[in-house]
Amino acid sequence: MRKIKLVLQYDGTDFAGFQIQPDQPTIQGALERSLRAVVGKFDHFGAAARTDAGVHALGQVIAFTAENPIPLHNLIRAMNEHLPQAINILDAEEVPQSFRARQSAIGKLYTYRIWNRETGAPYITRYAWHVRQPWLNLTWMRLGASYLKGRHDFAAFRSAGSVVQNTVRNITDFDLQRVDDTIEARIQGNGFLYHMVRNIMGALVEVGGGRRTAEEMEEVLASRDRTRLGPPAPPEGLWLTRVFYPEPDADPN
Repeated sequence: MRKIKLVLQYDGTDFAGFQIQPDQPTIQGALERSLRAVVGKFDHFGAAARTDAGVHALGQVIAFTAENPIPLHNLIRAMNEHLPQAINILDAEEVPQSFRARQSAIGKLYTYRIWNRETGAPYITRYAWHVRQPWLNLTWMRLGASYLKGRHDFAAFRSAGSVVQNTVRNITDFDLQRVDDTIEARIQGNGFLYHMVRNIMGALVEVGGGRRTAEEMEEVLASRDRTRLGPPAPPEGLWLTRVFYPEPDADPN
């Protein structure tokens, strides 16, 4: 029995999220149909993150077990032939049976993009949050983000519906850059709560627009109160960019 890890990218616009849902197009559904067509029987299918409807990925990871001896380069080519154009397998490797796409991860990197101008652009706003006005102040947003770096209890930034009991997470890097009309935030951490990145970005846009002070980010964080925040940023700007795993020879202790 082989354990195979796949790295893939997708445009989540036309899917009802990653996880299979009845009578809805999903990323997992498309992947499982492709796997059945290529390897036949497979088991222990798992993903690093179950992204929401409309969320995209540049470096999602899945893993599964199968007995089929197909070479990995042939597996990639054959699966891509059976996948919709919006999903593409980038890489494949055999991993130990103990590998789990989600549980074995030691960190994730998300990117969030904002298109900050009055007029939209179909080729951009499909993949970014269109914030028309005001012109967002990047300095204020960076200051607000600085309060969130490090190890904190992020209960205030978790949306309802999460069943996770431990809400402490460690944000190891948080960088915001503007290039012309696009603001790109890159946030890396050891893990993220339900809607955590989108809730953070929704609050930072309020900071950048002058509707909330940067210092309030620290106050909201300390409150652990979700009602202190407004609605989350929309899904179209969010990208699962990379999932990190220990180096093969790393000492787990």
